[in-house]
Amino acid sequence: MPDVLAPDLNAIFCGINPGRVSAAAAAHFANPRNDFWRLLHEAGFTPRLLTPDEQFDVLRYGIGLTNAAARTTKGSSDLRRADFDGSAARLERIALELRPRAIGFVGKEAYRGPFGERPEHGLQQRRLGATLLFVLPSTSPANAAVPYAERLRWFRAFRTLLG
Repeated sequence: MPDVLAPDLNAIFCGINPGRVSAAAAAHFANPRNDFWRLLHEAGFTPRLLTPDEQFDVLRYGIGLTNAAARTTKGSSDLRRADFDGSAARLERIALELRPRAIGFVGKEAYRGPFGERPEHGLQQRRLGATLLFVLPSTSPANAAVPYAERLRWFRAFRTLLG
């Protein structure tokens, strides 16, 4: 799965890992039932609804995309602790070298995997250099227990934090 990154971005969204649909498409959040692209637009990060095959267009809006773990799985529950080896250091390198304002973790497990901490949604105390860390609800279809309106509220809170 290719990272979509550049220097001085406003936000990098970090998913947990590529699912099978995303890996097959070589595109982040490619499952048509995943709400990521709709939430990104409705929260005001993009002026129009983008599709996964337009993932590199997010750079023009100051947004990047990456994953906490690289291994493709059917679901995030198939990940092992070893899948996150080196991910905290990798994210720190990204933060220090590319200097994004913030990294938004798409799901609590996307944050917990690298750092081993159980976060709440929202702004975290931990920083990577000057980069803020923010935990969003997962946009995966497997996260249907969190209503869309609640997920949108957190995406909007992240957008508001970034100004």
